[in-house]
Amino acid sequence: MKNLLNSLLDLIYKKRCYICKSSKYSLKICPECYEKLEFYPIGANRIIDGVDIYVSGYYTKELQKLIRGLKYHKQKELSYYLAKFMYEYFSKLNELKGKDFLLVPVPLHRNRIKKRKYNHMELVCEELSKISGFETNFKLIKRIKDTKPQYKLSRNERLKNLSGAFEVDSSYISDKPVLILDDICTTGSTFEEMIRALQSAGVKNITCLAASTPLI
Repeated sequence: MKNLLNSLLDLIYKKRCYICKSSKYSLKICPECYEKLEFYPIGANRIIDGVDIYVSGYYTKELQKLIRGLKYHKQKELSYYLAKFMYEYFSKLNELKGKDFLLVPVPLHRNRIKKRKYNHMELVCEELSKISGFETNFKLIKRIKDTKPQYKLSRNERLKNLSGAFEVDSSYISDKPVLILDDICTTGSTFEEMIRALQSAGVKNITCLAASTPLI
């Protein structure tokens, strides 16, 4: 009944593209805007503590608006498009093909969840799980330190801010390789701290994938 009602509402009130506002396709992101998302070159963006860090695209206009809409403006439907974009990039990485990953989003502190009402990267994980068939795990690692927003901090300040921020629940460790997902990778400090926490707990097979990285 709910799906039928939503379909009827879509017919009456056509969806507008969140980026260009066109209702031509009645989609949350139209094909024209989706095609403007810029992929990052195939290959690792960097290596941190022996872990390959990949980024799917550049944090330019369209991808920036997609991420900010999902992250700050409760546009939860955008999680599908971000997951689709990330998977399209991921599927081109020949060195990762055939692996059965466990999807782990960068966790938010409970205070941030209380304010924002959801973790946008958990939504992306769920959508990516549907596309890829990979399992998700939202309990393996949690954020125990309510860190400051990172975007105004230098690399050293980011590392200090994130020091001791994550705690691993060893009861959720499995034999599956872990794929950590985040929206933006700037200095890699968030991934770095999570990698160290996971490695200290005995998790050795880790890969990181961010949706975007800023143009330098």
